[in-house]
Amino acid sequence: MAAQFGRRLRKGAATTAVAAAAVAALSASQAPGVTADDSGRSTATGAQPSPDATADDGGATGNSPYYTDLPPLNSPNPSPTVGTPAATGSTESGIPATVLDAYKKAATALQESKPGCNLPWELLAAIGKVESGQARGGNVNADGTTITPILGPQLNGNGFANISDTDNGAYDGDSSYDRAVGPMQFIPSTWAWAGRDGNDDGKKDPNNVYDAALAAGHYLCRYGWDLSTDGDLSSAILSYNNSQDYLNTVLSWLEYYRKGTHEIPDGTGSLPGNRSDSDSGASPTPTPPVTESPGTNTPSPTPPPSSTPPPSSTPPATETPTPTETVDHLEDSGTAKLTAMAGDAFTKKVSTKAEDEDGKGVAKVRIRFTIVGDTDATFVGGEKVATALTNSSGVGTAPALQAGETTGDFTVRATLIGRTLSGLDYTATVTERVADTLVRTSDTELTCTVGGEFADQVEVKATNDGEVADKVAVTATLIKSALDPTENDKGPYFKDADGKVVRTLTGLETDENGVLKLPKLYADATADTYMLRITTAGGAALNVPLTVTEAETSTASPSASPTA
Repeated sequence: MAAQFGRRLRKGAATTAVAAAAVAALSASQAPGVTADDSGRSTATGAQPSPDATADDGGATGNSPYYTDLPPLNSPNPSPTVGTPAATGSTESGIPATVLDAYKKAATALQESKPGCNLPWELLAAIGKVESGQARGGNVNADGTTITPILGPQLNGNGFANISDTDNGAYDGDSSYDRAVGPMQFIPSTWAWAGRDGNDDGKKDPNNVYDAALAAGHYLCRYGWDLSTDGDLSSAILSYNNSQDYLNTVLSWLEYYRKGTHEIPDGTGSLPGNRSDSDSGASPTPTPPVTESPGTNTPSPTPPPSSTPPPSSTPPATETPTPTETVDHLEDSGTAKLTAMAGDAFTKKVSTKAEDEDGKGVAKVRIRFTIVGDTDATFVGGEKVATALTNSSGVGTAPALQAGETTGDFTVRATLIGRTLSGLDYTATVTERVADTLVRTSDTELTCTVGGEFADQVEVKATNDGEVADKVAVTATLIKSALDPTENDKGPYFKDADGKVVRTLTGLETDENGVLKLPKLYADATADTYMLRITTAGGAALNVPLTVTEAETSTASPSASPTA
């Protein structure tokens, strides 16, 4: 979370009671399952922290601190004209213009790329409010980049998660530990795979509100979550910061913004004052021991120690190691050969087993799966990184892989989250699209006179295992005969862009329906029957006969002999 903007005194019990009453009023229009807690925050009934949302899982913020301020008591104002006098509460409900634009553009982009996610821009606004106070009240320049950096505390394990530096200080300026960065408070290790270019400037900058908002949208929409449902909405928010209080606070602002908001000028937004770490501050330090000055007579809260130490009844308790600490190595868990045709889903999944020193499976530890290499393959949902919680046998299974259009091999790397152990690499292969059958879409005979052009163009349809074979590579060659597939040096021909004779065409591809129409054919001066051979990747082949006839000649009728 960013350094504080100026801490206000914590709200007292009376303020909390008023806030609770306010959110109780808000809850009248909330979605099913959303209520108000004792602190006035909206709550999701039965919501539980996501098992995939820990700091060492590379969650969006690394579970950094956040702002706990609640929405104001009054309902949001209707949208006034920018520049008009602000009414009571308008700065709380108002969102700086550039920041609001970034949220709406990100939600629109997600509606196109992941329509099943149903991401509302108000959710991005709620998270932006809780994470950075809407980029410190809209303290951004014209292109949406923060004027001054927004950095969270050092994640050094001193009151926070312990996340050693992953970016050499490139994003957060800290080469020792990671810090949450920017308006949406991404930690560098998460931004490395979740970052997006939201303003089309060729860069992925966590300090830019357009980039950060789009990245947050994709982050919330991974795993195929549908944010119009209570369960998936809660899971997505908890994956951003794994805290029930965080979930409740975000839900409160979400419902508030859904009731209405308005645009305010950049730099004029209200700044929150209460943080989840307000008792310890951004850089917590241990409380020093209380020492008495000489001569003081401060009563001791405990009796003086006895000269005889009490007998030790039980040995000091030892901490039980966490499941992650007991993992000794990772093993493959029967992963089958990973092969898929371009554009298809892989039928097999990567499975990895976490084992202790005795070779026994370790349950409830997290394994990260990362796609490595020059490939456009992803996990289902469009992400390059996924996590899985091991089952009772210690096995974690990655989501299904989706092949892109790039053929060849790539790697899926499995690593244990929370400990430095050797990972496992799995090789996956994407093969080119193929067809096993080619047919003409018409049975019209293809004929032409010498020196002319064929009236009909050859059109074919490709299938594979009875299914449409789209985007399959096709080659068309005018051959000497069905028994001699070498290129002919006479007869019909195609023309290139310069009008020159061409008898072999490559680089052709079927359309989304598996159909391909060849260019127009022409005939030279040699009459005969010829053959066009069409082949595809995968071995489908079709021979198409072409007939070239002599031009018709007209003969004059003999005139009658003149009579005597």
